[in-house]
Amino acid sequence: MSAGTGTENSATAPGVAARTGGAARLAGRRAVVTGGTRGIGAAIVARLAAEGASVLTTARGPGGSVPEGVHFLTADAAVAADAERVADAAQALLGGVDILVDNAGGTTTRPDSVLDADDEEWRRNLETNLMSAVRLDRAVLPGMLARGDGVIVHVSSTAAHEPMREAAAYSAAKAALSVYSKTLAGQVGPRGVRVNRISPGVTLTSAAEDMLERIAARDGGDREAALSDWMAGLGGIPLQRPGTPEEIAALVAFLVSADAAWITGADHVIDGGMLRTP
Repeated sequence: MSAGTGTENSATAPGVAARTGGAARLAGRRAVVTGGTRGIGAAIVARLAAEGASVLTTARGPGGSVPEGVHFLTADAAVAADAERVADAAQALLGGVDILVDNAGGTTTRPDSVLDADDEEWRRNLETNLMSAVRLDRAVLPGMLARGDGVIVHVSSTAAHEPMREAAAYSAAKAALSVYSKTLAGQVGPRGVRVNRISPGVTLTSAAEDMLERIAARDGGDREAALSDWMAGLGGIPLQRPGTPEEIAALVAFLVSADAAWITGADHVIDGGMLRTP
């Protein structure tokens, strides 16, 4: 992976037949995915490319990896000027954007009290989890509206529904993203653009695996014991396991495809049944 424009070819990633029955249902579609080199974002990038889309992804630095044929641009979603850079790069490399997945985000934690978070911490959470999506949507939507076609997916969180006690600023920012997403869907739907959001629950990303290793080392146990303790602390998951990034990516691939042509303005919780609210 190279910083800047990345590679110029757009070869289909391996495994498309196994995942889509041989049908590249996103063939000819042009996608931008922010935060796409690790975790859920990386899985989304791989899945969209596997289903035939031409993909540009971004991250704050050159760490992580992208599939062969996927374009990469170093950009910080929380920096206002970078939204225009991403839109310009998508126009230059892909010829436009049909699919936008606003995945970039991040959280800070305050285990003791929400009052410990200062103004800067609140601002950082809002910039990373809300304004990053608002700005990139603003930069990309004119092209979609001009064509009368496009799909946006905002990656929210179950924390928007059931706030994380130790991450109030993050939870509030994701809740704001959900309200913004719903409002945007109502405004651009009549002009041919669909907007949905997903709310993933506990997902076994590489960062989560690293956390489990730290818990196991701290407690003198193994990974499975750490995972069991972690899930118990969350109050239990009816399906008895965390999700995988690939399962989240499968939902995104469906939502951006023609199979979901009548779905917009909706929040799709994918959490193994963990949320107790209807």
